[in-house]
Amino acid sequence: MRNLIPSWVRVPIVFLIIFGAVEYVIDSGNQPAFIKYPAVLLFLLLVLLILIAMEAIISALENVMLHKLDEEAKARFLAEKEKTYQFTWLKNMYTKLVGKSKPVEEEGELILDHNYDGIKELDNNLPPWWLYGFYISIIFAVVYMFRYQVFNGDNQYDEYNQKVAQAEIDYKEYLKTAKDLVDFNTVELLTDASDINAGKATFEANCVACHMADGGGGIGPNLTDNQWILGGGIKNVFHTITEGGRSGKGMIAWKQQLKPAQIAQVASYVLTLQGTTPANPKEPEGDVWVDENTEK
Repeated sequence: MRNLIPSWVRVPIVFLIIFGAVEYVIDSGNQPAFIKYPAVLLFLLLVLLILIAMEAIISALENVMLHKLDEEAKARFLAEKEKTYQFTWLKNMYTKLVGKSKPVEEEGELILDHNYDGIKELDNNLPPWWLYGFYISIIFAVVYMFRYQVFNGDNQYDEYNQKVAQAEIDYKEYLKTAKDLVDFNTVELLTDASDINAGKATFEANCVACHMADGGGGIGPNLTDNQWILGGGIKNVFHTITEGGRSGKGMIAWKQQLKPAQIAQVASYVLTLQGTTPANPKEPEGDVWVDENTEK
């Protein structure tokens, strides 16, 4: 392999392979690994220096060996090396693609008798690379026509709509395992017993001092009636717990102490207290709140 590829091509190829492997193995997020981790950059530079050093050592050994050969062996070695470095396979491919077209200097031999206002016509052969490209474009056009015009394949608009729909499904699935991403706009009433019990535990640990264990109210308002100071429903209750109550005399904001998922659980539990009968209920405060989405 080494005899087929010169060092100025071999070193970059090996380095790029190692570079790609490093980027694949190391998780660096949206940044390249060599930027996020300076140690990776130092490692890659060291690898590059080692590769260059190895090529220099091998080249030096070849020179030493060359001086020890007789003239005939030396000539054979140099001829083989020169032949290798000429990339004969690449030249052969280039010749096949270019074809046997006449060079510009010999185009005079191809001029036909046709003459249109001084414009003369040549009868040169089209290069094979152009013909191959032309034939491939014809095949592609036929396949494309049947795929999208005859068999009504999905066009770019259909594919876009499908991906958007799939993205919405994936997002909803993701939210099921990433509950702390919930906010005022996306919070929904939780009804699972595990969520309600978790909300009750959080309520008893943090809220009973102001609202009492049964939600009847004390320093804070009664949570069992249908009147709300800052609005009822899961979204309003979630927002009130997150951001706090009225400025200067309301409940503190709990967003620093509780995670969004916990706040959603507490808010859902609070709404289960509506209609219950506490031991010493506080007088209703605020206004009667009716959910517009359920109002007929």
